[in-house]
Amino acid sequence: MAAKLKKGDKVIVLAGKDKGKQGAITQVMPKENKAVVDGINVSIRHTKQSQTSQGGRIPQAMPIDLSNLALMDKDGKATRVGFREEDGKKVRFAKSTGEVI
Repeated sequence: MAAKLKKGDKVIVLAGKDKGKQGAITQVMPKENKAVVDGINVSIRHTKQSQTSQGGRIPQAMPIDLSNLALMDKDGKATRVGFREEDGKKVRFAKSTGEVI
């Protein structure tokens, strides 16, 4: 099945502690059905100091379930994603506006 959400997409969070926040997808994990969104679902990771990196409490964005994310359309509102063929190619489109993503 084709991916409805891809790396670099602007999304809005539908549920959870960060509901209503917006961000860009930095990583998608289709096998786990999760994605990492910049600045969303941030937790503090305690790391030990090493020769290459400074230790301490480092904030890190954790994966969030794809079902809790929705693509943002050009108006900044959440929209669902559909697929259609244009010129022999399969393209994604926003269901609310009908325009190609």
